[in-house]
Amino acid sequence: MTNKVFKGMSLFLLLILVVSCGGGKEEEEFKFYALKEAASQQLELTVEASGTVEAISSIEIKSKASGQILFLGAEIGDYVEEGVVLARIDQRTPTNTLAQANADLEVAKVRLSNAKNQFQRSKRLHEEGNISDKSFEDAQESFSSARAQLVRAEVFLENARIALDDTSVRSPIAGTVISRPAEVGQVITSPTSAVGGGTLLMEMADLNNVRVRALIDEIDIGKISIGQEVTLKVSAYRDKKFLGVVSKIEPMSKVDQNVTTFPVLIDIENKDNLLLIGMNTDVEIEILNEKVAIALPAGSLRTRKDILSVASLLNIKEDQLRNFLAKKVEGENFDAFIVLKKTKKGAVPTWIKTGKTDLNYVEVKEGINFDETVYVLPSEGLIKYQQKFSERIKGRFG
Repeated sequence: MTNKVFKGMSLFLLLILVVSCGGGKEEEEFKFYALKEAASQQLELTVEASGTVEAISSIEIKSKASGQILFLGAEIGDYVEEGVVLARIDQRTPTNTLAQANADLEVAKVRLSNAKNQFQRSKRLHEEGNISDKSFEDAQESFSSARAQLVRAEVFLENARIALDDTSVRSPIAGTVISRPAEVGQVITSPTSAVGGGTLLMEMADLNNVRVRALIDEIDIGKISIGQEVTLKVSAYRDKKFLGVVSKIEPMSKVDQNVTTFPVLIDIENKDNLLLIGMNTDVEIEILNEKVAIALPAGSLRTRKDILSVASLLNIKEDQLRNFLAKKVEGENFDAFIVLKKTKKGAVPTWIKTGKTDLNYVEVKEGINFDETVYVLPSEGLIKYQQKFSERIKGRFG
């Protein structure tokens, strides 16, 4: 933006210098303005930002079993199908526990069988009146206890089988290994037995769909909405554009060196896996792409404050301007601005209502008709600079 202003200033100053040195009629014909007709215009505007590629979802792979790692089945960057064995942990302790559980189950079955036979004999004898109530109740209690012991033995056996199965760690999803801090031979702890949450074996992510986290300036965040299409580029593929969609606007801002931004999440299909985790991206979010019926250059719009500085350049009388400015207009400096319309009687200040803008052109909703012409002038500061420069040139060259 600064370069454009500098070039514009240089051009105006060069014109002043050439015309002033020439003198006479050419000096009188020098103009500070350009003329522009109101016409239809394609308005295009994008918000630019930078971002970083990250996984939409990643999964930490941990073992439910503790012990020494005997096998790791994937390296970083490997694509793994769901259900594939990623690691095996030492099985000796779970195997022994399973054998003990099997033996305990057999003992429980025998005890239940004996207790059942004893209960049936006691029941018959009790009905015949040959044993006391206390003896019958004892036999009944022993039978119930044996049944409970069998249930416990079956549960212990099932838990032992699960513990043995847990020594084989399988992939819960189809995805890519993005980190693997563990190594074969390392002794690990399970999440259930360790206070710190257990040892991390690997981290996996589905890279067929990734996300870019872009930081959008607070000035532009109100122009972003969920579902907007986004164009992205990365340094590794400068000639290739990636398309994404805004999926989320996070409500918590980030402040860095007094600049406030908001994270915007952009989901992208990544079927070729070209986008890798951590890549930096250039983000362009299209917020306007529309053809409007009537538009004027943004440089033709003036405010009540700066209209005075340009009025004299176009020979607008002070009383005419004073009468014009006496009227208060709703929306001044928001959607109501002043333009200087060219007429047969000269420049006439006119209020207009504006709509959309791409910062170069502004949609006109009312106040100017199609093909009407307006004056486009530089800023108040540049005009004053030009006037002072012109006076110095005249003083030097006469």
